[in-house]
Amino acid sequence: MATINKQLDVLTRRVAIAGFVALTVMAVLTMFDSLLRHLALARIPGFGDVGEVIFAIIIASCFPVGLLREQNIRISLLGDRVVPRLAPWLEVLGSTLTFVVFTAIAWQFVAMTWDMQISHRVTSTISLPAAPWWWISTAIMLVTVPVQAYVLVTKVRETRQSSAAE
Repeated sequence: MATINKQLDVLTRRVAIAGFVALTVMAVLTMFDSLLRHLALARIPGFGDVGEVIFAIIIASCFPVGLLREQNIRISLLGDRVVPRLAPWLEVLGSTLTFVVFTAIAWQFVAMTWDMQISHRVTSTISLPAAPWWWISTAIMLVTVPVQAYVLVTKVRETRQSSAAE
């Protein structure tokens, strides 16, 4: 499991770094575009269209590493305060629900992107095909499903081991 965890960590970090680089490039271009407008010059042609498709990739790139490192929001008040012995199993429940939610989101990304593909959707200004960019976002969201499955399996294994030790 340690090898799998290390490989997933490297993969998810690389995806997150690519998203961060894209975000940084978009921030610099946004500042440049704003400066052009402030100087009453022409905007970067099609910049809004590029942002329309790139920001989905940037946002999606954060999810795999966040899930792997369990940096998602959790409410542990109930398990820690009311029934401490059940707290690990409530964590398993939370991981299960997270898995179900991300599976549903990934499925919706596939359906939406497929619709964009077959309807030949393009951006509004420069008619940039939207589907190829959304397939990248969809691929990243599809990565979240096995990553969260790994987290869930790990959580169940740890909980069983700690329950057996008691």
